[in-house]
Amino acid sequence: MSMHLIEDLVEGSVRALHATGEAGWRDHFAVLYGFQSEYDCKFTHFRLLEILLEHGYTHRFALSEHPDYETIRDTLETIEEFTVLSDSDNDWLEQGYVDPPYLYCDAGTELWRRMMPDAQPVEKPRLAEVVRDVALAAETQNDVELIAIWHALGYATLTPLDPRDDPDTTAIREIAVRTEAIEFPLPDGYRPPLGVDENEELEHWWAGQ
Repeated sequence: MSMHLIEDLVEGSVRALHATGEAGWRDHFAVLYGFQSEYDCKFTHFRLLEILLEHGYTHRFALSEHPDYETIRDTLETIEEFTVLSDSDNDWLEQGYVDPPYLYCDAGTELWRRMMPDAQPVEKPRLAEVVRDVALAAETQNDVELIAIWHALGYATLTPLDPRDDPDTTAIREIAVRTEAIEFPLPDGYRPPLGVDENEELEHWWAGQ
C-alpha cells in the first residue's frame, strides 16, 4: 500500500472517531499517529488541526510560553516557516514544532510533559482496540471503505496473536463481514489475494469464508 493510503487512512480514522461526538479520543489519536510514523509518511497534523486541538492530542501555545524561551528566544522569534525543534530523526516531535506564530506539541512528548506536568499521562491502547473503535464508528457512519482498508491491511498488522483469540481483532472481522467491507472494491494491491498466507485456514477465516 502507498504511503498516501496510510496518511489518508489515519486521517479518515481520526475524523470517524471525532464524528461520534464523544470526547476523550486523545490516546486513540496517539496510537493512530504512532502507526503512521512506522511508515515513510508526511507530517499531516495540519489537515485536521482543530480536531486534534479539541481532543487534547495537539496543544498550541504562544512562542513565549516555551519553557526555554529566554534561552532560545532569538531562534524561536526568527522562524518563518514550519520548523521542528528537535535535531533527532528518531524522536523528531519530542521537542515540539513551530508553525508561526505558534508553538505546538503533541500529548506524550517531552515538551508536552514539561509544559503540562499535571496532565493525565498518555496511555496508548492496543492498535486492535483502536481500529475496533474506528470500525464501529465507521459502521454507524456508513463508511464501508474505511473498514475495508483496515481489514485489507490484515490481521497480522493488528495483533501478534491468533486473531481468533483476540476479541478486538475478531470484532473488526465481524464488522467487516456484516458491512460487506470484505467485498468492497479496492485498488489493485490494497487487498492481498488468497493463497499468500502460510495458514490457509486462518486466511480464509479472516476473509469471512
